Amino acid sequence: MARRCDLTGKEVQFGHNVSHSKRATNRRFEPNIQTVRLKSETLDRFVRLRIAARTIRTVQKKGGLDGFLLGTDDRKLMPVGLKLKAKIKKKLSGGRKAAESVSV
Repeated sequence: MARRCDLTGKEVQFGHNVSHSKRATNRRFEPNIQTVRLKSETLDRFVRLRIAARTIRTVQKKGGLDGFLLGTDDRKLMPVGLKLKAKIKKKLSGGRKAAESVSV
């Protein structure tokens, strides 16, 4: 499996270990990927995702998975995030239309 965050796309970076004698050897900086279940209030279900620990903090700050996806620009989301965002938008727009027809 790829070491990449399903929502933000954070992935492995490369750099150097530098010794006391300034000799540089190649190394990898791996993202802290965690498998989590996040609740989507709009879809009323849990979604299992492999996301970076930093992304988990951001999701909590934005008020949950729905708030994070709706508040994030499409260019910054990975395909998994874009699909979830589209489902949430579809569910929200469908709910509004039904509410409008009842109140008229």
